[in-house]
Amino acid sequence: MNKVSRFFKSLVNMKDHVDVQTAALNIRNGILFRGPNVFILACAIIIASVGLNLNSIPVIIGAMLISPVMGPILGFGLGLGTNDTTLVKDSLKNFAVMVVISILASTLFYLISPLHLEKQTELLARTNPTLYDVLIALFGGFAGILENSRKEKSGTVIPGVAIATALMPPLCTIGYGIAHLEPRYIVGAFYLFLINTVFISLATVVTVKYLHFPSAFGSDEARRKKSTRWSAVIIVAMLVPSVLSAIQMIQDNNFERSIQRIIEQNKNLGKSYIYDYKIDVEADPPTVEFYMAGEKMEDLARERLYQQARDAGITRNQVIIHEDAAFQYEIMNESELIRGIIDGHNRQVEDLEGKITELTGEIQQYKNRELPSALLTRELAAQYEGIRSATITRGQRIDAGNGEGEEVIVAIIQSSTPIKEADRLRIQNWLTVRLGVEDVDVIVNTP
Repeated sequence: MNKVSRFFKSLVNMKDHVDVQTAALNIRNGILFRGPNVFILACAIIIASVGLNLNSIPVIIGAMLISPVMGPILGFGLGLGTNDTTLVKDSLKNFAVMVVISILASTLFYLISPLHLEKQTELLARTNPTLYDVLIALFGGFAGILENSRKEKSGTVIPGVAIATALMPPLCTIGYGIAHLEPRYIVGAFYLFLINTVFISLATVVTVKYLHFPSAFGSDEARRKKSTRWSAVIIVAMLVPSVLSAIQMIQDNNFERSIQRIIEQNKNLGKSYIYDYKIDVEADPPTVEFYMAGEKMEDLARERLYQQARDAGITRNQVIIHEDAAFQYEIMNESELIRGIIDGHNRQVEDLEGKITELTGEIQQYKNRELPSALLTRELAAQYEGIRSATITRGQRIDAGNGEGEEVIVAIIQSSTPIKEADRLRIQNWLTVRLGVEDVDVIVNTP
């Protein structure tokens, strides 16, 4: 038992793996927004705004990786955890600069942007935070401060935290709300940004105290109790609306699932059937509208539908049945009915033909990018003795400094005899001309 206990203690031991002095210095140095940082932040905000405007998730992620917004938040948490009021003030000042620059840049972009999508799904996703966003911010904050504190950094944790906690998109959404005078976007996004800020700071404070970062003014019990009380008030104020929002989201999801189950069980109701439906979860209470086709519903089928809704916790008032199409069916003659069916089938065929054309084009593009690897290998073997095989493929050369990439052809040659550097360069130039590309990397493997 003692061995097991020692094993688990060694497993979670942090003293040998953290450097609080260096971590504190790095965090203090990272709070400033001056010079290049200001322009980098503005560029990141514009990129994020473009991504949100286009509903492009990759662009949004790229902006979050660029932006240096975590510094003042970690600095604020470190200042609270170490009773360093100067650091707290400096962090708040730089945090305010960051927020103002971000909102101004995004507002300006949305004022001049001519693009207005019908469904701004990525913007709307930042207007309704829930308890799950609290958990993401809290554990993202833990990961961020732990990565800053450990001696050997991986280099992947901080970018991951930046993506997961998503500090940039809410600020851009606030700018969108200001530019388009949409209070819903402003309030919802500001609340999400506050959640991320508060709980990243909270995670930083807890970790700083757990790792025993040196206190700036020693132990002050009165200050500690006052700080704890205010922290509790702020946390509760942040949690209550998010919990209510999470409960509402779960209820809406359960309502939609219940409707889907009812539809699956009632595809045909006697001689009528549900051909369309519409769910409105924003109504109070949520409602569902069923659009019926075929003959007019029989009373027994109607009651069965209402009963199944009641079994799922949905009242009769929440279910609205439209039978306009069913009524029209009774007065339609046979030729009109057949014509309607044929028209429907023709539309389906046209849709399928369009998809087939699109897929055919994609397949052709893929084939056009295929490399004649087998032919190139035989040609190389004919020119140079000892070449046994070659792997020729497209790849990406990534710059470790800025993360930018460019396409490159990579040729890995297996040779039974050494190939001179001059021959390797000659093969590289030959492949460049042979394939009509600008960049080829040749790697030679010999026994």
